[in-house]
Amino acid sequence: MESKGGLFEILAKIKTQPAMYIGQPSLSDLFVFLAGYKIARRELGIKPTERELEFYENFHEFVQNCYQIHSSNSWAKIIIFYCPGERQGFDRFFELLEEFETRSKISQQSQNDLIKV
Repeated sequence: MESKGGLFEILAKIKTQPAMYIGQPSLSDLFVFLAGYKIARRELGIKPTERELEFYENFHEFVQNCYQIHSSNSWAKIIIFYCPGERQGFDRFFELLEEFETRSKISQQSQNDLIKV
């Protein structure tokens, strides 16, 4: 279960009210916020959930695969390269996040099914 105030809870809030958290709907601002958020939680000794670890460890690769490229640039830089502006990049991030979450759930269900066999 996601702890209250976890990564995905704050992302849901940012998606609906970006001005309250990052000033404007901007992918670059969101990326910087998330980097600070991750550091702050680590400094406070708050361990990431399995779901958060999945995001931190695999979202970059997922974005690379979506755009069929390999790059050392951040996932935010990759997304913004393919978008006409920060707002579109912000919206695209949440579309990709939803796809990533769906893929992760399907992958987890497949692993569970294999364990049962």
